[in-house]
Amino acid sequence: MQKKEITGEEIKATRYSEGVGRRKTAVARVRIGEGAKQFFEVNEHSLDEYFKTEGLRLTARKPLATEGITGKYYVSVRVRGGGIHAQADAVALGLSRALIVREAQMKPALKKAKLLTSDSRQKERRKFGLKKARKAPQWSKR
Repeated sequence: MQKKEITGEEIKATRYSEGVGRRKTAVARVRIGEGAKQFFEVNEHSLDEYFKTEGLRLTARKPLATEGITGKYYVSVRVRGGGIHAQADAVALGLSRALIVREAQMKPALKKAKLLTSDSRQKERRKFGLKKARKAPQWSKR
């Protein structure tokens, strides 16, 4: 059975494009689409409600800001796991991947802004005999 190649026009005809972003233990599933309503919601909250600080909002919106298309798409995000900073980074990566599915010509600009690079650093596991991954118990002479 032959795998059918999907063109950009067929993607735009569908309702939305999807991208998944990961950072530490946070996973974000991002859906973008074009339409009359323009919004950016995260877990059924507005972006401003979910990400309290301006820095986190800028991190999440960065892929849209690099191309100057902030009001063109509606964005719906489901994010879980990790902390709030890891979630903002996961949203940015998922949004970048969804934008590439929607518009392939954006890939060089997003790649130059380092928005397609996944940060693969994870928390190191705890070893036995130690308090944390590398912290040893206090040494006493007697």
